[in-house]
Amino acid sequence: MTRDIIDINDFTILVETAFSKEVVKDSCRFDEPVIAVAFYGSGNVDLEMSAPTGSHHFNYTKGLALSFFADEQVDCIHTVSKDNPLECIVIATATRNLKNLPNQEGELFSELLKNLVHPKDHYVEGPSFYMTPEMHQIIDSLFNIKYEGKTKMMFFRSQITTLLSHFFGQLAANHAQHLKSIDKNRLQKAKDILSSNLNNPPSLSELSKELGLNTTKLKKEFKEVFGLPVFKYLQNQRLTTAHSMISKKKATVQEAAWHVGYDSLSSFSNAFAKKFGYRPSQIK
Repeated sequence: MTRDIIDINDFTILVETAFSKEVVKDSCRFDEPVIAVAFYGSGNVDLEMSAPTGSHHFNYTKGLALSFFADEQVDCIHTVSKDNPLECIVIATATRNLKNLPNQEGELFSELLKNLVHPKDHYVEGPSFYMTPEMHQIIDSLFNIKYEGKTKMMFFRSQITTLLSHFFGQLAANHAQHLKSIDKNRLQKAKDILSSNLNNPPSLSELSKELGLNTTKLKKEFKEVFGLPVFKYLQNQRLTTAHSMISKKKATVQEAAWHVGYDSLSSFSNAFAKKFGYRPSQIK
């Protein structure tokens, strides 16, 4: 059994692996109340979340993404056997840190995990689903990192951010399926317009006029469907595009900044570091 704990900003990352020829149970608990998302890789361990008010069992965890709230009285118990090894990554944040999370991540928790932000028990189960192929690929890469030292940590940090983005993106997509009376075609067009004009995007009023939606409705429904405010989405697209250009050596840092609409290199570098955890000049 190996258990590594890594702190990234206000997130605590717990990486667990276990292999056993016999059936064994491994138990752990958090030091303080947390909101967490657990991602399960290969293997198919049984999971029991044991709280003072009752237990919750999961008998098929392979590929599961599970969100939950748990306080100090909750035991997380995995049953590991020869045929069911454990590969699990838990991304957790103390409830007291929600307001301090970067990139408006605290807002995502409050909007998409409301029952966890305001728990009514020692353990509260949030949304769960089986991971997409893209998420599976990230999990596999995290358990098979070929880099060492600082490069390994840089890779780990970037993949954790991407994994969490996929999780919230999937939640937003699932949430959007239940929304009514929303013109998704026009909202998709808004995304396309922004993505096609990263260096010179329209203003919110210009975008609203082109789509035939009033500004208030556009802001509200865009965030409901895609999980981010209009121009937060634009910023993420800018930085993701710039990251791809630099990492694939299609542009220098300065060229990438200009391409996605940043006139100030320092502003670009600061925004980039806030999103990815490292500066664009550190990409190798």
